[in-house]
Amino acid sequence: MDIKTCPRCGAKWINNQLYWATGKEGKDVDLAGLVCNRVNDPNCINSKKGDETGQTWESRQGLMNESEKRIKGEFPSKNS
Repeated sequence: MDIKTCPRCGAKWINNQLYWATGKEGKDVDLAGLVCNRVNDPNCINSKKGDETGQTWESRQGLMNESEKRIKGEFPSKNS
């Protein structure tokens, strides 16, 4: 078993699969968008650092805003 831990943020890869602190599988590009691209640390070991195709805090905020509007009935759900 190959385990790598980022010295910057503590992210863990087991056999090249990223796992979030919750134990769920994650995507390297999402970690890059949420964490790695926001810090300028040469010690970061994420091979996807600099990749901008994953989730970002801005994209998550957009999802939250959309959900809030649905709850308030401001526009129909995708299933309507």
